[in-house]
Amino acid sequence: MTTRRAFIQKSVTGTALFGLGALSLESFASDHIQKLTILHSNDVHSRIDPFPDDDKKYPGMGGMANKAALISKIRAQEDNVLLLDAGDIFQGTPYFNFYHGELEMKLMTAMGYDAGTMGNHDFDAGIDGFAAQLPHAGFPILVANYDFTDTVLQDKVLRYTTFQKKEIKVGVFGLGIELAGLVPGSLYAQTKYLDPVIIAQEMANVLRYDEKCDYVICLSHLGYSYKDDKISDIKLAQTTEGIDLILGGHTHTFLEEPLKYKNLADQEVIVNQVGWAGVWLGRIDIFFERKKGKKWHSGKPVMVSKKTSE
Repeated sequence: MTTRRAFIQKSVTGTALFGLGALSLESFASDHIQKLTILHSNDVHSRIDPFPDDDKKYPGMGGMANKAALISKIRAQEDNVLLLDAGDIFQGTPYFNFYHGELEMKLMTAMGYDAGTMGNHDFDAGIDGFAAQLPHAGFPILVANYDFTDTVLQDKVLRYTTFQKKEIKVGVFGLGIELAGLVPGSLYAQTKYLDPVIIAQEMANVLRYDEKCDYVICLSHLGYSYKDDKISDIKLAQTTEGIDLILGGHTHTFLEEPLKYKNLADQEVIVNQVGWAGVWLGRIDIFFERKKGKKWHSGKPVMVSKKTSE
């Protein structure tokens, strides 16, 4: 098994360590039911190494090498896998201070991330610093409600993207939290914050009706919930329609299982978040019964550790 040190060293030099997109030898039992496995993270905060074995809260948990091995194991078992991140990739350990985000991007690329969004801490080196790391990211960064016109990130960050997994077309878009008050203005420069509810509805309509997606995912760094009227993932689910799944970040919320909320059309929206520091890997399996137009899900977070990755 690849050691943690070897994994980090090879990623720094740009060497891919794991086969991307490995397919299971067994297909799902029914030809009429297709399965999509969604793996996700949030607020990893440059946590490259596992927590020490004597840590009081997360002994031996987390670590990029452990997570990479776990993802590789799941990919070997499942045909259709998407790997997504909901922001705050940067900041929190000396790795960020030294590599300025390069290592994080290379490791995520080696793990085969399909897409991610930006959190407020991803501006900690300024938009110039974030832009400097994008060449190391082999996956798109999606943020629909930041207007990067006249900044170095113009045309480098996408509003949305789509994926074709057999007969299932998946649309993914990103939303970022309001930066004013969280991030010094000099770090985000001319970036304009747009109303996430309005933008989310626009993106859902584009993906659902223009792109003809079967499933729409929002990567949100808005936060799971608040005591005041601040926009959150729960409120976003309840005030829009057309979004199937919201994968959140920012509030470091550990949800034992994905939760469901009703949208404006009285349809269920799944909301999930898996804490912080990469100690959990989110997993949600979506089942599509195409002939009847039905879908359902199951999901539980997976603890990231040496034991679960073996």
